[in-house]
Amino acid sequence: MPDHAHLLVEGTTPGSDLPRFVSSFKQKSGFAFARQRPGRLWQIGYHDRILRNDETTLAVVRYILENPVRAGLVARFSDYRYSGSDRYSLEELAASCSQG
Repeated sequence: MPDHAHLLVEGTTPGSDLPRFVSSFKQKSGFAFARQRPGRLWQIGYHDRILRNDETTLAVVRYILENPVRAGLVARFSDYRYSGSDRYSLEELAASCSQG
């Protein structure tokens, strides 16, 4: 999305720290952005939500994938160049969502 990002992250260890992750993510991506153009990339703060089961997680995946379609940026979620996962292909995500 041109003016915001949706991330679905999973804490995989007891020491997982969402605020630290978000801070690092915003710092690193903001630095890379600033090298390309002037200005800030991120505003202060963020919104988070804890997901407690697979059904909820699949609904959030579906929402994130379809967001650029709802915004009229692309006809199909797979056409949005910034969609992706470091764990699953878009096809795997789509298949999981259609089954969930």
